[in-house]
Amino acid sequence: MNIRKICISCVAVLGMLASVSACGSNSAGVTDTKKDKGLPVMGEALKYNPNHLVNQGKPIALEYWSWGDSSTDPIYDMIKQYTKIYPNVTFKTKNVAWDDYWTKLPLALKGKSGPALFNIHNSKDELIRPYAADYNVDKAAMEADYSSSVAHEDSNGKVKYIDSVINTGNIYYNKKLWKEAGLTEADIPTTWDELREVAKKLTKWNGSKMVQAGFNVNGDAYAAINQGLNYQRGELAFDKSGKKPNFDNKITRENMQFLKNLYDKDKVIATDFGTDYTQSFGNGQSGMVYAWGWLEGLLKEKYPNVEYGIFPTPTFTKETPFAYDRYNGESTPGINAHQSKEQQAVAQDFIKFILANDAFIRSAVKHLNSFPAKKSLQNDPEILKAPVMAAIQPRVNRLIWPGITPSTVETSSKAAFQNVMQNGQSIDSAVKEAQATMVKDMKNSNFKSAESKYEFFKEHK
Repeated sequence: MNIRKICISCVAVLGMLASVSACGSNSAGVTDTKKDKGLPVMGEALKYNPNHLVNQGKPIALEYWSWGDSSTDPIYDMIKQYTKIYPNVTFKTKNVAWDDYWTKLPLALKGKSGPALFNIHNSKDELIRPYAADYNVDKAAMEADYSSSVAHEDSNGKVKYIDSVINTGNIYYNKKLWKEAGLTEADIPTTWDELREVAKKLTKWNGSKMVQAGFNVNGDAYAAINQGLNYQRGELAFDKSGKKPNFDNKITRENMQFLKNLYDKDKVIATDFGTDYTQSFGNGQSGMVYAWGWLEGLLKEKYPNVEYGIFPTPTFTKETPFAYDRYNGESTPGINAHQSKEQQAVAQDFIKFILANDAFIRSAVKHLNSFPAKKSLQNDPEILKAPVMAAIQPRVNRLIWPGITPSTVETSSKAAFQNVMQNGQSIDSAVKEAQATMVKDMKNSNFKSAESKYEFFKEHK
């Protein structure tokens, strides 16, 4: 793909959008009679031709609900662009706090007074799915443009939302502590055994008391990393049916023992070295931690003076694993299936507009610090300037999504590790107990794993 041509095209589109902005107003009641906007067709496989009238040019107002604002939600940027092209369309945006959002939104969607478009987090899928309309987009074109869209397709090949951007785990390291330990970029580990040796050099003791951890996995870190370790060794999180957890297995035990050895054998972390690994890293007390993209936002807000670097999570061998890690995505908006036909038609047009528009993905990358799910931007030089994007890019095709996993999978696995590390329970007993809890908690769940939709699923033995 010719990156230069893409960049030139983006500049042309943005320039034309600016000229459209000068010609029209977003005030309510405006009628649009200009079908030909003088704008080029957007998109690769999934295309959008902006040269048409929306709602036959008649004035129409839509609501968009979100827990985010213009600094965190890229849809605000897209609303501005869309309404500049179509001056007869106005949007009323409503910000609702996260805790209230998932109570108020489902209630609003039950009636025709609910928002035409709304922000989605896939962890709340069951709450909004009954009220969300299927996207009216070409399935093959969407799959060609978006690497993870197939994972969101139902049995009929329909989607109610897809990923705009995705994220996964990486290793964050403190550059100051790294230098003090005599380490250079040449020492960045690519295997777990190499990381263990580096962690030893980053660990400091004052007598029998640890004062600096080499690699910190205290607190929530185990719940975040354990599935990724299993995937690296070809072990799925769910059984063949996709409905039953697969936590009680040999690989889980071996990986838990590997992490336990970091405490007992390698002594690069201690159980009494605080329960918040992110705080420890922010305070300059831990050399390395495993974390997802959100850590950068936390560091910027609470620990702005920490100079850190990022490198890809190591693997057990030099060979390409079944999967490097799991991922999760930030969702595109949902469409209210209970709204009027006119509102839904405009909402569907808006969705096509953002899916074909590279500016949407660039905005999502910026606001959400996540990697583009759109294939045409996964090698974009500007995007890859960010260290976290450069760390994810080589692995993106080998990341797997388990689906909208019930919370018990995470909380029970975390409890198992805590029981082993803090309460002296045997690994075998803790793993069996966690498996039983997961099965019990998921007894009435409609969950089915998306693991079988992974591109390299057939490699699983």
